[in-house]
Amino acid sequence: MPRLKTKAAKESLLRRVRKQRLKYVTVLPSLITILNGVCGFAAIILAGRGAFAMAGYMILLAMIADMLDGRLARMNKSTSSFGGQLDSLCDIISFGVAPAFLMLEILQEYKLAGFAQPNVTFASFLQRFVWLAAAAYISCAAIRLARFNVENEEDESAHMSFVGLPTPAAAGVIVSLIIFHQEIILPELSASDTPAYLGFCQSVIIYALPFLVLGVAILMVSRIRYPHILNQYIKGKKPFAHLIRVLLFLLFVIWSRQAALVLIFCGFAASSFVKWFYYKVIRKREPILPALGRVTGLKSEK
Repeated sequence: MPRLKTKAAKESLLRRVRKQRLKYVTVLPSLITILNGVCGFAAIILAGRGAFAMAGYMILLAMIADMLDGRLARMNKSTSSFGGQLDSLCDIISFGVAPAFLMLEILQEYKLAGFAQPNVTFASFLQRFVWLAAAAYISCAAIRLARFNVENEEDESAHMSFVGLPTPAAAGVIVSLIIFHQEIILPELSASDTPAYLGFCQSVIIYALPFLVLGVAILMVSRIRYPHILNQYIKGKKPFAHLIRVLLFLLFVIWSRQAALVLIFCGFAASSFVKWFYYKVIRKREPILPALGRVTGLKSEK
């Protein structure tokens, strides 16, 4: 009899779980989150048609929507598990699949494997490496988003830093370089008196893209802490020097938005990694050298 009661209780609990339905959602943050996913889908369509710069701008628009939805939900105190899951699903489209597909399409357009035509074996290896980098990027983006959902706290004070490179920043590294290539380098290359260094810059960007994609993929799943720019450096009371720096940076954005995008995203991705490498690798070795010197000195005296 006790076993029957236990079994009946379990079945009753399962029935109640099955009947559970989502009754309330926050409409405005959810619509902005869906806009994020739609922009990512539009970026994939545009990349397939060869409009690489426009595809990049659609991913940037998805980033703006991604910033607004979470902040709006926290301001209205309407955060929910539904909103977090919807946000991650849209993020994997906009900042996972879309940048990887954009990278594959632009490399196919400029025939990356053609660089190694004299060596068929190396050309095949290079093509496989490009696909491997894209697959690794999508996989790491999915892992990064799943880990964020598990470890994330809804409190605004917990959003001062990120563990690992955020997926929008990783996508921004790829997108900013592609926009810079399409809008700055290509128009100059089409001119009659093209400087030789522009051709070199184009080759560097095109051939470095797979390695950068693989690098930011590793940074996404790393435990390196990245600051929340808005919460740490802009929000709240700051010294007067911060205002001067922000104004100078805005002037730089107005002067050349393409170069500013490269500086923002590549500088952000590299800054925390360089800081981590310095403190974890270089600073750890520094105390060892004087100690070795003292030991060597003592031995030489003897």
